[in-house]
Amino acid sequence: MSSNFFSLLGVVALRIWKKTLRRPVTLTFSLLQPLIWMLFFGFLMYRYPLAALPSGIDYVTFLAPGICAMTVLFGASQAGIGVIRDMQTGFLQRMLATPAPYWALHVGKISADGVRLLAQAAIVLVLAVAIGASLSFSPLPLLLSFLSLFFFAIGFGSLSCIIALRSRRQETLATFVHVINMPLFFTSTALVPHKQMPSWLATIAAWNPLTLVVESLRGALLFQAAPSWTTHQLPVILLALGLVVWATFELRRGSVISAWETK
Repeated sequence: MSSNFFSLLGVVALRIWKKTLRRPVTLTFSLLQPLIWMLFFGFLMYRYPLAALPSGIDYVTFLAPGICAMTVLFGASQAGIGVIRDMQTGFLQRMLATPAPYWALHVGKISADGVRLLAQAAIVLVLAVAIGASLSFSPLPLLLSFLSLFFFAIGFGSLSCIIALRSRRQETLATFVHVINMPLFFTSTALVPHKQMPSWLATIAAWNPLTLVVESLRGALLFQAAPSWTTHQLPVILLALGLVVWATFELRRGSVISAWETK
């Protein structure tokens, strides 16, 4: 049973990775965008005073973990596009008609997306070092912070799949990407320290799941500190698991959708 399960996950994940490699433009743009953000914001705000941080940490260094998390956020929000394409061709319906468990099909897809986004995030950190960020790569803290980043990726990717399965339209998903991504990004601590926000924005940031991921990365990369299990990791994991379950339920509903209904 377990061998069949992992074989299924591997087949689904391999298909996702192959589809990604066939579209190198998407990969290139996903790395170019964070580089532009780091260059523009990093050097525009280079002399910005950072409260509650030790001296010697410049804005480019502070910004790098935030842009790393942004890369995963923006990439995960696109996960539903592949689902809509599969619905339009009828491939998703055929796959759901097999004896394979719905949740295994979704976990295989979203895990493949998560691993790809982690690889992109790692490249972003290398680019950050190349333009002058002073980051510390302590193995255990970095591993734990990337674990939080992975769960954030599969959670937000599952949310994108939910929107795709319910709307069945790329236009609706595009609206979701634009309406959700930027507010979530700007109300986190990706760009500004928590203590330098207005009180109302700091309150929102404290409840923003992206803030938890950014702070996990920032603690690991700037201070070699492992993220707190209860404060940073557990909420992200629980949120991700809840969204995975919801997405699996939507897949079950999607099994009765015909291809023409999505066109």
